[in-house]
Amino acid sequence: MELKLASGFAFDYGNLFGEGKVTAADLEEYAPAIQQAHAAVTHMRQTGLVRGHLSKDGAPEPVLFSQLPYVSPEHLNSPASLAHLEELSRWARDEADAVVSLGIGGSYLGNKVLFDVHCGEFWNLQTREQRDGWPEIYFSGNNIDPRRTSDLICHLAHKAQVAKTHAKRPFTVLLLVISKSGGTLDTMSNFMVLYEALTQTKNVRVQVAAVTDPDEEHLTLLKKLAMEKGWPTYRVPDGIGGRFSVFCDVGLTLAACIGFDIPEFLRGAREMDEACQTENIWQNPAMLNAALKFIAGEKYGRDLEVMMPYGDYLKSLSEWYIQLLAESLGKQYDREGREVCYGRTPLAAVGTTDMHAQTQQHQEGKLNKIVQFIRVEQWPEDRMIPNVFPEAAPLAAISGVTMAQALEAARQSNAEALTANHRFNALFSLPELSAYHLGALMYMLSLSIAYEGELADVDAFNQPGVEAYKKLMGPRLAALKH
Repeated sequence: MELKLASGFAFDYGNLFGEGKVTAADLEEYAPAIQQAHAAVTHMRQTGLVRGHLSKDGAPEPVLFSQLPYVSPEHLNSPASLAHLEELSRWARDEADAVVSLGIGGSYLGNKVLFDVHCGEFWNLQTREQRDGWPEIYFSGNNIDPRRTSDLICHLAHKAQVAKTHAKRPFTVLLLVISKSGGTLDTMSNFMVLYEALTQTKNVRVQVAAVTDPDEEHLTLLKKLAMEKGWPTYRVPDGIGGRFSVFCDVGLTLAACIGFDIPEFLRGAREMDEACQTENIWQNPAMLNAALKFIAGEKYGRDLEVMMPYGDYLKSLSEWYIQLLAESLGKQYDREGREVCYGRTPLAAVGTTDMHAQTQQHQEGKLNKIVQFIRVEQWPEDRMIPNVFPEAAPLAAISGVTMAQALEAARQSNAEALTANHRFNALFSLPELSAYHLGALMYMLSLSIAYEGELADVDAFNQPGVEAYKKLMGPRLAALKH
């Protein structure tokens, strides 16, 4: 059973729906709630309003992520904002030797997906010419780790010395610091350490770009610093939670620094949003995905979701999805204030790696999981497994097929074994791993969260549990200073 869009994106739900799984009778039972969820998501898309949603300060707050794929002068992504990103792109390609992206949560995880898919593991080891002029990319600010931060400073200082010796020029580092409040502990502590160290390092020229709240009446600390020091600024707009922010300047600034195709990324998201506007659940992948997983959890106890893409460079997509699902749906109370302790626990996995690490638990452990596979149908490069040791029969047996064919054979075998033992699983299939299809998939998952929040009657756009520890951390840090 498969829902396939004109783009080639497909959602194969045959191992999640049918006899012994979520049934047609289950969908019929929940049909009124599903219809209400669709009406609420439509209302959100049209007005930005979500019932009962308040900011962490208790004030009404719009939810605007569904606006981001549509570039318009009145929207958060406008021709002017994209032109501003183009300026950053030209500067990064012409001037920057290295970019350090500083952010945590959605300000890190979404950016890491874009980097991994577009650049791959060995980007920084390539020459400038091999990178087509684009700078090296590093990530920081996603943990307060003194060793790694010190290692990064030493590495960049070494790169600066090499530039001085061989190129006879300064080594230019852009610190791309991303914080809506301008005071995020993890991000800003790393930023301040890096800024001080690099500005005092010989032959390093430091530039800063600040991505923060654009409000000029109530300036964030970062916005104020940027205005005082003349740093270019980009927006973390109101109405966009961090876990949904990859489609705005938060993610697009990093995309601009690597030559990622921003228009195609937004087009993929836009065309997915258009496909998900139908009230026909069998043609709406976000609604169908949300409904099947919601029912699987509520009626069949499948309240863990294993996100398992087949491909190394999609591991960060699993990690991005973990935040999206956990912060959005892990809620103690519903909108009426009743304690429900709702939410599926998300787990990251990668095929085939975790077939040798987690699949024993998936296959024979508790019947509480949904395994969600992602596959790429056509890889840009593929290699035949050669028969270089014909005298070794076991090795000869696995030769003669491509690596992509072997990868898909492994995934199919995993899915078939899970299904045979009553383990729920499903598949998202992408024709290729491109900016367009990545935008479509990430947007569909974001919209699915909106649907499931409505089905569960929880606010999918707040994060009161995160605020709880933040209230304790401030006084504790203040006490340390004394």
